Amino acid sequence: MNKLLATLISGLFVSSAALAQTTAPATPAVAKAEAKADKDVAKAKADESKTAAKADEKVSKADAKAAEKKAEAKADADESKHKAMHKAAKADPEDKLKADAKADKKMAKADAKAEKKMVKADEKTDKVKADAKADKAEAKAETKEAKAKAAADVKASTTK
Repeated sequence: MNKLLATLISGLFVSSAALAQTTAPATPAVAKAEAKADKDVAKAKADESKTAAKADEKVSKADAKAAEKKAEAKADADESKHKAMHKAAKADPEDKLKADAKADKKMAKADAKAEKKMVKADEKTDKVKADAKADKAEAKAETKEAKAKAAADVKASTTK
């Protein structure tokens, strides 16, 4: 076991020494290209982070607005139902069945109206979420592009 370990360690030193000899010393052009590449990549990453933050902010605003609209729709529906039930309760005993049926219609209409408002609110939120996802994907692609260009620039400067 000790021989195997010694062989592996010596092989590691030999390969690292060989790598140290094959790497070319950095010329000023290469150093300049690497610095520019690092700067470009950092800028692209910062832009990506900024875009992601803006997209997340838009999504949270849309969620809050949708929750507000849903609550408003539910409150409106509850108020309409309450008025309909109150009116039915005040009806004369001989008109009670007719008043109850009318109240049921109004309550169903109020529920349907509230549901439509809620669906529209969710629809708007989903659209904002999709747009945000697309914005994030575009920013990520731009960052990848910047990294690839930077690597190509550094590679080109080493061949000069």
